[in-house]
Amino acid sequence: MIARTVFREDHEMFRATVRRFVERECLPRQAEWDAAGRVDRDTWLKAGKEGLLCTSLPEEYSGGGGDFGHCAVLIEELATANISGPGFYLHSDIIAPYILRLGTEEQKRRWLPKCASGECILAIAMSEPGAGSDLKAIRTTAVKQGEEYVINGSKTFISNGLNCDLVVVVAKTDPAAGAKGVSLFLVEADRAGFKKGRKLAKIGQNAADTAELFFDEVRVPAANLLGELNKGFVHLMQELAQERFIIAIASASKMEAMLAETIRYTRERKVFGQTVFDFQNTKFKLADLKSRATAMRIMVDYYLAEHLRRKLAVEEAAIAKLFTTETLCAGLDDMLQLHGGYGYMMEYPIARAFVDARVSRIYGGTSEVMKELISRGL
Repeated sequence: MIARTVFREDHEMFRATVRRFVERECLPRQAEWDAAGRVDRDTWLKAGKEGLLCTSLPEEYSGGGGDFGHCAVLIEELATANISGPGFYLHSDIIAPYILRLGTEEQKRRWLPKCASGECILAIAMSEPGAGSDLKAIRTTAVKQGEEYVINGSKTFISNGLNCDLVVVVAKTDPAAGAKGVSLFLVEADRAGFKKGRKLAKIGQNAADTAELFFDEVRVPAANLLGELNKGFVHLMQELAQERFIIAIASASKMEAMLAETIRYTRERKVFGQTVFDFQNTKFKLADLKSRATAMRIMVDYYLAEHLRRKLAVEEAAIAKLFTTETLCAGLDDMLQLHGGYGYMMEYPIARAFVDARVSRIYGGTSEVMKELISRGL
C-alpha cells in the first residue's frame, strides 16, 4: 500500500500498544464474545488500564490527553485484526465528547474518569421503534416535575446497550416543537424504572451488545440535563461528522486487511491444477480491488489530516462514509467470491468481515442519508 504520512511518532508508538492488546486480549476472546453476545467487563477494564479508552480526553479528567489520531489508530487496529464487539470508540470518541463538550464541571468530574478507566461504559439512546433516528418522530418524553425530569419511552438498536452504566438519552422536552424540542439527559443504568431489554439478534457483529432500552417513569435530577434545554438536536449534529468519519476509517483498514487475506488465500488455493491467483479473472479482480483500496486510503488519510486540524466538514464526512462503506461492501462481496465455498464458512476471516461490514451502510446514517447531505451542496 501507499506510504502514509498522516501519523506522528507518538501515534505509531500508541499503535504498538494497541496491537499488543488486540493480539493478547481480543483475538483469543472473539469466539467467546460471539457466543455471549457481548464483550466481558474485564476486557473493558484492561483497555482502560492500558490507556486505550478516552485517549483524546484531557488528562485532568484522567483521559489520555491525545488527539483524534490516537482514536484513528485504535479503530484501524481493531478493523485490521477483523475484531468485532468492543464498543471502545463509540464509548470514547462519540459519546464521551458529548459529556466533555456539554457537561457541567460536576458532570465531567463525576463521570469522565470512570469512562477512561472502563468502570463506566457509555451508550447513547437515540433510535426508537418506528422512528429510527428521525428526531422529529421520537416519542420518548422527559417531563419536568419540580427538581426532576420524568422520562418515559423506549429505544432500540442501542450499541453497548447491555453493558452500559450511563446512557445519553434523547428525549422530547417540548413535543410541540418537533426537532427543536429535543434535549439530552444522562441516565444511570441503576435508576428505578430503567430496564435493559433483550439482546437483538443481528446478521453480523454478534459480539457487539445491541439492545432495546425501556424507560418507565424514570426520575433523574434536573442536574442530569446534558447541555441546553431543547438544544439536543443541535448538540447531536455537532458530533455526527466525527461519528461518520470513524466508520470511514474502519472501512478503509478493513478493505486493506481483507484484500491482503484474499491475495494470500488465492495464492495458496489450487483449482484445476493451478492456483486461483493464476487465473486472469482473479488477477483482474484483485487489481480492481487494489485500485479501490488505494482510493479509499488516499481519501481517508486526506480527511484524517483535515480532521486533525478540526477542518472536517459535515459534507466531507458524508462523502467519506458513503464512498468507503459502499466500496467496502462491494469489495468484500468480490473477495468472498474468490474464496469459493470456503468464503461462506464463518471460520474464514472473509465471511466474518462480509457480515460485519453490511451495517456500515446503515448506522451513523444510511447511504441514502449521506447522498441527501452531499446533494445539498451541489
